[in-house]
Amino acid sequence: MTDLSSLLDIRRLRRRPRWLLWVALVALLAVAQTWLVRLTLEHESNRAQDRAESVASAVASEMRRATQRAVQAAQSLTWNDPPLAQWHYDAEAMLKQRREMLRLEWRDAALKTLDALDSPLEGAVFAQMRRSDQEVEMQAACALALRTSSPVLSRSYFVPQQAGHGLEVLDLCIPTQVQGELKGFVVATLSLPSLLDSAVQSFGVTEHEVSLVEADGTRLARSGAQRGTGIYQATRLVDVAGPPLLLRADAVYGRPGLIPNLTTALVLGLSLVLFALVVLLARDVRRRARAELALADALAFRRAMEDSLVTGLRARDRQGRVTYVNPAFCDMVGFSAEEIIGQTPPPYWPPEHVEEYQRRQADRLNPEVTDLATQRQGFETLFIRKSGERFPVMIYEAPLLDRVGHHAGWMSAALDVSEQRRMEERSRQQQERLAAAARLASVGEMATLLSHELNQPLAAIASYATGSLNLLDDPDMPPSMIKQALERIAEQAERAGRVIKSVHGLVRRREQAKEPITADLLIESVMPLVRLQARKTGTRLEVQCPKPAPRVLADRTMVEQVLLNLTRNGLQAMDGKVDVTERVLLLRVTQTHERWVRFAVIDRGPGIAPEVAAKLFTPFFTTREEGMGLGLSLCRTVIEQHGGALDFDTAAAADGGGCEFRFTLPVPEPQRPSPALATATDSQPPEEPRS
Repeated sequence: MTDLSSLLDIRRLRRRPRWLLWVALVALLAVAQTWLVRLTLEHESNRAQDRAESVASAVASEMRRATQRAVQAAQSLTWNDPPLAQWHYDAEAMLKQRREMLRLEWRDAALKTLDALDSPLEGAVFAQMRRSDQEVEMQAACALALRTSSPVLSRSYFVPQQAGHGLEVLDLCIPTQVQGELKGFVVATLSLPSLLDSAVQSFGVTEHEVSLVEADGTRLARSGAQRGTGIYQATRLVDVAGPPLLLRADAVYGRPGLIPNLTTALVLGLSLVLFALVVLLARDVRRRARAELALADALAFRRAMEDSLVTGLRARDRQGRVTYVNPAFCDMVGFSAEEIIGQTPPPYWPPEHVEEYQRRQADRLNPEVTDLATQRQGFETLFIRKSGERFPVMIYEAPLLDRVGHHAGWMSAALDVSEQRRMEERSRQQQERLAAAARLASVGEMATLLSHELNQPLAAIASYATGSLNLLDDPDMPPSMIKQALERIAEQAERAGRVIKSVHGLVRRREQAKEPITADLLIESVMPLVRLQARKTGTRLEVQCPKPAPRVLADRTMVEQVLLNLTRNGLQAMDGKVDVTERVLLLRVTQTHERWVRFAVIDRGPGIAPEVAAKLFTPFFTTREEGMGLGLSLCRTVIEQHGGALDFDTAAAADGGGCEFRFTLPVPEPQRPSPALATATDSQPPEEPRS
């Protein structure tokens, strides 16, 4: 749609009459003579004003630098805490070099004058009025300098001179501190006219009167041989270490004359206009040709790019109708572009999902949705090919904007993820086969333990059976004794059956199915097998689980395999390396979050070396000669398939050393406990240890 609009615009440009440009040329020539004079005069006035602005800016900058140089020179007198005699000598030399400095004073912390020198170039500035009568501004500046610990300039004030003249001066106050202790102040009296003259002379200003004025316009100091006319003026603030000064530049010449500029302005103006129109005509022709070529190249490039894509592209308007599909999308669904564009509903929607897709499309295309950025998220859906095959696709949508930036619809990228899903299923089946192999290996290692465990109930059954036969031979024996013996036989048989059933359930291979189950049932399911090896190694088992036990969503068989692998590793870590009295294996269950439950298996073994920890979860890596190296890798895969995480910490069991392996499982959706539940589980006393 956008390409068609661009082509129509180009055709309209071709049909536009060229005589419109000549009409514009005649109109420009007619009005040029009237406006050109005015424009020329305004231009000259603007130039004069710009020159005044430039002079004001340059002089203000130079005066700021001159003031800073004076401040730095006065500061140099305080370096290295000189004695009074040395300061007097340095101050006398500085006054001979710097004309803007009229007086230098060394005052103590109470502003009492210890030494004072007047400039030999300008004479005594306070000859007509005592210095003590004009210290108000200096005292205010010194108070501010003491608070800020930096040089401060006072407000300017008038000092009477001989023959009825006067001088505008500033006081510069510099606090002197040694190791944080105030030693006194250096006060420099600066001549405002001298500072202004030095700044003006640096730039050779001759056509402007430069003056320093008050906010109400009162002149404090001026520089320049001629007076300004007051027509072209510019003011700048001179920002110094104290109250800012207002600098004004006033041009000495008046407004530009009319006669000297009129003829030249008309001739040059008409020539420039004619040349500009010719240039515009030539540029217009070239621009049209370049635009047409660029459009043709862009269309060819876009077509080649779309034909080479393996990702399906689909455009929809704001009503949800398909307006464009690329060849890759057609190959994906098996329908041609003519069969897809404008069809409602699209033919690639499965018939059983049409109502659901229409509701979802209405939600995504809701005109009330203003945050278009939130619609860029991808989502997975199901399409149907022309052959009837259903296949999953991943859709990524972005707003489609027209040439003026208005929201015109949506552009979607569709990816066929059916092969990816097949690979994921194949990987899941491979993980289940590895899990079954690991379970078989685990049961093979515990075969001898099972024989020991089954011998006890079988021996008990044989004993109770022999006793029952003896009771039957005794006619005086009451029937209750025989019944009690038979009950003991049943109990021992049930005990042996539970052991066999737990092993059978562990090695039996079945499809992965997640179900809500309490955490204590998961632990109880593996405890018979764990107790076998614990008795063999002389390890005491402890279980800490809150009551009521939290529920998790898990594949029971796979998680039991994880618990069995972790507990067996913990028992083997302590076997032969920890004293029998300190062999304790702790199984702890806590709810750390409203959505997650954490299982921890903690031993008191020697821990894990750093070089082993780096490769601990690598498949086929093992530290035991008889190990397969798949246990921990399989455990991490199982937990990650549940959405949780498996990690370990050798510093977690700080009380007795050892290592802690922990993993998390999700809580079922309907059971989302409040945050208080997590706190309650942490504070609940642990269950009595069981062994």
